[in-house]
Amino acid sequence: MKRQHAKWILFSVLLFVLVGASLLITAARNGTAESRNPQNGGLPPPEVSVVVVQPRDLPATFEYVGQIAGIREVEVRPRISGILEHWNYKEGSRVEAGQSLFTIDPAPFQAAFAKAEADLASTEASLSQASRNAARLKPLWEAKAVSQKDYDDAVAAEEVAAANVKAAQAALTEARLNLSYTRVEAPISGITSRALKSEGSLVEARQTLLTTISQIDPIHVIFSFTEAEHLKFTRAVSEGRLKLPKDGTFDVTLKLADGSEYAQAGKVDFTDVRVDPNTGTIEARAVIANPKQLLRPGQFARVRLAGGIRPGAIAIPQRSVLEGPNTKIVMIVNAQGMVEPRPVQVGDWSGEDWVITGGLSPGDQVIVDGVLKARPGSPVKIAQAAGDASTAKP
Repeated sequence: MKRQHAKWILFSVLLFVLVGASLLITAARNGTAESRNPQNGGLPPPEVSVVVVQPRDLPATFEYVGQIAGIREVEVRPRISGILEHWNYKEGSRVEAGQSLFTIDPAPFQAAFAKAEADLASTEASLSQASRNAARLKPLWEAKAVSQKDYDDAVAAEEVAAANVKAAQAALTEARLNLSYTRVEAPISGITSRALKSEGSLVEARQTLLTTISQIDPIHVIFSFTEAEHLKFTRAVSEGRLKLPKDGTFDVTLKLADGSEYAQAGKVDFTDVRVDPNTGTIEARAVIANPKQLLRPGQFARVRLAGGIRPGAIAIPQRSVLEGPNTKIVMIVNAQGMVEPRPVQVGDWSGEDWVITGGLSPGDQVIVDGVLKARPGSPVKIAQAAGDASTAKP
């Protein structure tokens, strides 16, 4: 009996403690709620800045890494084999088309030319003799004084001699050309590179590279974009989310290796129809003025393409977009003045804004400043609109 009585006393004490703790927790919660109510002297809702979402036309810009190349680049190679006798230009200087760059030892070609001249003279003499023989036999043949065979042999000899003259003339022309090729000339006007063979070297016809010439005003910028980007652009254009400039002639500006903007602007003048199977990219090219020759072949630069339009796009400041577990999230202020998280789909950047492709509607109020103070489901006060997404600068 004493043990049962003691158990009932212990049970009563525990029940009293539990009820008292429950009352204290309830009172604490009520006090906290009342302290948060501004009417009861609690903390006011946090202030946030928002942008009001409105569709607008956005400029579409794209950036790639490009490499500078001469608008025309020519490899200078000899047309004949021989010993390189002289350099006739200063490396790295500008040369004009037809200017002599190198001299190949002309002595053997002068000898070949002289022999060809002598061969031509010999064949011409033979033709002259054959023509006289045929002329003498013709009246005799007509008078039946010589046989038909004798006359035919004379005419044939004249024809063979004439053919020999033509062959000798061709050989002389070839010898003259080879002699002229001992003077290696610039095929185009432009800037030369260094000479790759020293004087006294043996050079091989159409094989040995002597130097290169580049035309660098205007100049080309070569860049590539991926097959996936091409498909994305094509899909966006077909769906009306992107408008490209006419014939794809984007405006081009360059950012150089030191971070500076190149003063001259250019245009895209070529886009390949093929996808490189080795890299999975499509090559494109821009042409840009280079009057001061600041750009040089082989140089790298950031290529910025402008001229496209995203009609009726929605864009919000990048700082308002948060990273969610599996997607991007923004905080909006709903019609009740409460914070509501909203998953969004994002596209490309447009200046300091992020293009939103899904998740937002016109009129939504997106929190830009004060996001860390805004808790989902809690009220906030809109202190000042950070701007209208339809008028914010791109």
